[in-house]
Amino acid sequence: MNPVFAIVLCFAAAFAAPAGDEEAQIVSQDFNLNPEDGSYAYKYETSNGIKAEETGKQVPAGDEPGTAATGSFSYTAPDGTVISLTYVADENGFQPQGDHLPKIPQ
Repeated sequence: MNPVFAIVLCFAAAFAAPAGDEEAQIVSQDFNLNPEDGSYAYKYETSNGIKAEETGKQVPAGDEPGTAATGSFSYTAPDGTVISLTYVADENGFQPQGDHLPKIPQ
C-alpha cells in the first residue's frame, strides 16, 4: 500500500469515528480501483451521519511512484457540531481545510 494512501486512511478513520457510536451501520459504500494506472475512488456513509470520500492517482515521486489524493469527510461531534474537512495529499504533504481547524493569524 502506498504510504500517502495509508496515512490519509488512518487520519480519516481517527478523526471521523465518534467515540461511543459502536452500533452505527454502513448504509452505502463504493470503491473503484483501476489496476492499470493505479487510480482509485471510494466513498461511504454510515447510519450515524459519517460521510467520507476520496480519489487518488499515481504520480511520479522521485525514483518511486507516489500517490496524490483529494477527499473529504464529515461527522457530527458530541456537542452537535457538524465537522467537515476537505484535504489534498500530494508531494506537498497532507493539506487539510475545515472551519474547525485553527487559523494562522493574519
